[in-house]
Amino acid sequence: MILEMKVPSPGESITEVEIASWLVKDGDYVEKDQAIAEVDSDKATLELPAEESGIITLKAEEGDAVAVGEVVCLIDTSAAKPSAKKEDTSTKEEVKKETTEKPASPAAKEENKAAKQAPAKESYATGTASPAAKKVLAEKNISADAVKGTGRDGRITKEDAVNAKPSMGSPTGGTRGESRSKLSMLRRKVAERLVTVKNETAMLTTFNEVDMSPIFELREQYKEDFKDKHGVGLGFMSFFTLAVVRALELFPSVNSMIDGKEMISYDFCDISIAVSGPKGLMVPVIRNAENLSFRGVEAEVKRLAIRAREGEITVDEMTGGTFTITNGGVFGSMLSTPIINPPQSAILGMHNIVERPVVKDGNIVVAPIMYVALSYDHRIIDGKESVGFLVAVKEALENPIELLMENDVNKALEL
Repeated sequence: MILEMKVPSPGESITEVEIASWLVKDGDYVEKDQAIAEVDSDKATLELPAEESGIITLKAEEGDAVAVGEVVCLIDTSAAKPSAKKEDTSTKEEVKKETTEKPASPAAKEENKAAKQAPAKESYATGTASPAAKKVLAEKNISADAVKGTGRDGRITKEDAVNAKPSMGSPTGGTRGESRSKLSMLRRKVAERLVTVKNETAMLTTFNEVDMSPIFELREQYKEDFKDKHGVGLGFMSFFTLAVVRALELFPSVNSMIDGKEMISYDFCDISIAVSGPKGLMVPVIRNAENLSFRGVEAEVKRLAIRAREGEITVDEMTGGTFTITNGGVFGSMLSTPIINPPQSAILGMHNIVERPVVKDGNIVVAPIMYVALSYDHRIIDGKESVGFLVAVKEALENPIELLMENDVNKALEL
């Protein structure tokens, strides 16, 4: 029986996928549920398992865009599993004999001899630089191939090297290779979405700075107990997530988005967290972050980050989200303008933490400072609301015990 394997639907609104790579070859015997291909959608990379055991016939090539429901391969379920066969040594010997180089005939030898004795148009010395010329050319980073020699038999003299000038755009000995590779469907979709955001939103960015000293002190004092109790580290992301949740409750327009001529506002906070995965940027979602504690946020961030980096993240785990947090600081970014994650209306950018001189109580002191940025859609978020939102985030991060922990650290950290 011939089974037609069709592309299953990876998720709502996805109409086609791209064959990223076949994990089997045409004519291979595959087992039921064996992964036979990796397919890219515009949201994630998924494995395609064999529906039955049998001999497979591929109907699409790597890089092909295949519509959901279209046949990608055939499986002959009536085919028996092949047994291992011994190599036919006699055939190998015959091939070896046939491919062994035959001795050249006397006529061929004469032709080769005549070709070697034919006078060359140029001397072997043509283009050869003298030792002194080589040194000069090396200092000037000029290739000998780019210099015409005026010496005997076309040799390059020291004078030739001294007078040589590299022409603009001419190779000077460095490598000049290039390579091409097709963008994955995920990367192409991300590119399209980012361009759409720039073209279809009134995006602005406001900036502020945060003194991270209070958070540093809390982490230094409680991180070991927190990890021993909950099995996860007390990182920065839980503080930022809960500070964002508080700010979203104070400024609900930031937790909204445009749908045609209407504005949709949400009474829940689904926070998208941008992480770097093997296929590019992934943005898994922490659902109902307003109901999570520090432990809950840290556990969810860890779970989603691991799944994204191991390529196990699902479309459902990346769908939705009402606000996004991205952390360019892990790569060393000091300041940037994050691009809104559509159809959301705002995104918070975290950056690296650097010790900087600041004024406290009239004195100049050194403190760990992070620059933060909020990009927002000015069509529904006014400047006053965007600045107020970012100030609210700053206030919570600089006074976490009062504003995020209700003055009870042990209770907030569940210690």
